[in-house]
Amino acid sequence: MLPAGIDSEGVVKHQYVGDISDYRKYALLRMLSAGGTNRIGVCWMLTPSDGSSDGSKLTYLQQPERHRHFDTELFDILAHAAAKPDRRRLQTIEDSGAVRGARYYNELLPDEWSGRSAFMEQCAAEFDATDLVFFDPDNGLEVSLPKGRKNSSKYLYFDEVAAFYEAGKSLLIYQHFPRIERATFMASRSEQLRHAAPGCAVWAFTTAHVVFFLLVHPDSAARLAVAAMEACGRWDAGFIRGEYLSHNSPPVK
Repeated sequence: MLPAGIDSEGVVKHQYVGDISDYRKYALLRMLSAGGTNRIGVCWMLTPSDGSSDGSKLTYLQQPERHRHFDTELFDILAHAAAKPDRRRLQTIEDSGAVRGARYYNELLPDEWSGRSAFMEQCAAEFDATDLVFFDPDNGLEVSLPKGRKNSSKYLYFDEVAAFYEAGKSLLIYQHFPRIERATFMASRSEQLRHAAPGCAVWAFTTAHVVFFLLVHPDSAARLAVAAMEACGRWDAGFIRGEYLSHNSPPVK
C-alpha cells in the first residue's frame, strides 16, 4: 500500500528488509500470532532510504547450519526474498503469509505534524479489527525531539501509544538500545509505557541490539498472553530472550 507513484525500492529502507534483525522480528510476530489466532497489524513506520548498503546484514542467510533451525519456514522465506537484488523484498515477505492473517500498513511516515496525524488516523482505521498492533520505528520510542521536527518520523510517541491502547489494542513496540546501561534503560522505558498504557501487562523480548516491548491490554483474549509465554521459552537467549516484567494495575478512579 505504498503511496501512488512511489517505488518502494528506491525510497524506503529496503536495504534492511530481511536482515538478521528482521529474522528475529518476524519470528517473534509469528509466535505472537499463534498461527493467525491473534490478529496482528504491522505498522512499518517507513522512512526514506539513508543510502547505506546491506553490508553484512544478510550474511546469516548464507549460514543455514547456524540460523535456520530457529524458524525453518521463515528462514526459507527470507532467503527467497533476498535472493535477487531487484526483488521487492518487503512485498515478497508479506505476500508469503509469513505472519498468518496479518495486515500491513506501508505508507511513508512524514516528519511534519499534520501528515503524521493523518498517518496514525489511517493506521488506526486499517487495524480496527486487529488484536495486536506492532509499531516498527527506526529508532524506537520518543526522545527529546519534539513531534513534527526533522527526523521525528524515526520515533513512536507516547501519546500515540496511549491512543491505540485506549482503543483496546495490545501493542508490540520496537526499541533500539542506546549506549547506556540496559537494565536502567529498560526499567525507565517500561515505566513510561505503564504510564501511557495503565493496566497493561508488560513483556520484553531482547536481542543483541534491540528490545521489543509487548503491552497486553486487559481486555485482550488470554490467548495473547499464552502466546507471549510460549515465545519466552521458544528460543535460546542468543536469538531472542523473553521475559514477563510486570502487570500494571490501572489507577483507581
